[in-house]
Amino acid sequence: MDIKEIYQNMDYGTAPESAEEANAWLDKNNRIFGHFIDGEFVSGTDHFETINPATGKSLAHVSQASSADVNSAVAAANRAFKEWRTRSGFERAKVLYALARNIQKHARLFSVLETLDNGKPIRESRDIDIPLVHRHFYYHAGMAQLMSKELPNRKPIGICGQIIPWNFPMLMLAWKIAPALAVGNTVVLKPAETTSLTALLFAEICAQSGVPKGVVNIVTGDGDVGDMIVRHKDVQKIAFTGSTDVGRKIRQATAGSGKSLTLELGGKSPFIVFDDADLDSAVEGVVDAIWFNQGQVCCAGSRLLVQAGVADKFYSKLVNRMKKLRIGDPLDKSIDMGAINSQAQLDRIKSMLSSCAPSKITTAETTMPDDGYYHPPTLIRNVEASDTLMQEEIFGPVLVSTTFRTPSEAVALANNTRYGLAASVWSENINLALGMAPKLKAGVVWVNGTNFFDAAAGFGGTKESGFGREGGWEGLMAYTRPVNV
Repeated sequence: MDIKEIYQNMDYGTAPESAEEANAWLDKNNRIFGHFIDGEFVSGTDHFETINPATGKSLAHVSQASSADVNSAVAAANRAFKEWRTRSGFERAKVLYALARNIQKHARLFSVLETLDNGKPIRESRDIDIPLVHRHFYYHAGMAQLMSKELPNRKPIGICGQIIPWNFPMLMLAWKIAPALAVGNTVVLKPAETTSLTALLFAEICAQSGVPKGVVNIVTGDGDVGDMIVRHKDVQKIAFTGSTDVGRKIRQATAGSGKSLTLELGGKSPFIVFDDADLDSAVEGVVDAIWFNQGQVCCAGSRLLVQAGVADKFYSKLVNRMKKLRIGDPLDKSIDMGAINSQAQLDRIKSMLSSCAPSKITTAETTMPDDGYYHPPTLIRNVEASDTLMQEEIFGPVLVSTTFRTPSEAVALANNTRYGLAASVWSENINLALGMAPKLKAGVVWVNGTNFFDAAAGFGGTKESGFGREGGWEGLMAYTRPVNV
């Protein structure tokens, strides 16, 4: 056996990350959590389980907020706003810097807890999510100090209701809390009911970092709690990341209320491969685009559009790469894909695939754990543009594909969707790629890459993928109102 054969056939040993520290933190709290209101934890009356997706077993019990809990959180935010808004940008920056440093200090605990609660691979939570979290707090600490000079005629809005999803719990928390605090707002945040634990750990960090009482309030529960926040008369700003259907309901509920609104919703992003692209690099791009976080990403490149002349060659390379993807315990640093977040989400993925002809489906030949919620990487070829699988967000490790002949046809196929969050273009001809980008109806277009994020770059969608931006100056402005004197 030569070196090439050894490389192609080698196997990987396990490299487990210890969950001891995270379990110790859970045990310290008796695995029962209340709400964080006015700087302290408040016991809830009703509780529900949060499940480890990798095993299907209970991690902890989290409180279901009542209307009284939400009212209490909003009242605390209202009291705190009167003082917090008067602090200088420098004083607010000190608090944000403290948050960033303490998140870095406890980065491993956050990463492991995120993986336990969400199911994503530890390599992703450790190397991508949590570093981006403290990057956002550092960035907005700097922005807080610039506000008086750069935005002299902008003032904080007031109390911000923030509702975040389960696919990036801590990162979405940072996207929303950091800019809100930087410009002088106070917040009432509701994490997703299946992934509340890192938000509650963050609440502890707030108490350790000098965040004044009432500036950050966290209430947990299901969608009914989010609805209470959205409809509360004293909440002036709503920031929501989640499904388009829920976003539509929020917009209806806030219509005519005067509330400021930012919506970052679903997507069905095109991944366009031209015949002159570096096909090996594009294959790795696909892996990152659709199998990162098990495809549970709003901007996942879930629609593969390949130029017809290289389609067979590209599919062959992609299928070979799929065979090498490893699925298993998310705490194992040698795996590529972890668990689907919940049984309900796994059932939804399987239900959507049930309508597809088996002959079109290629599934990675890989072993999966017996327990937990897992789904193999899946490729579906020759999907019609009008097919439900091509039009609707699956939110799982499923890639649908078709071919195109000309750049204009690629644009037509890419834009044939109600969504408009992101797109990725692959070509060695930079003029072709840059010519394509403005023709694509998407909030962000990546060239020869995918999933590039930074706190300084605004991110958001168009069409039914929402409106408004998070990150950068645009994201900061969304938490202010104009005041002309």
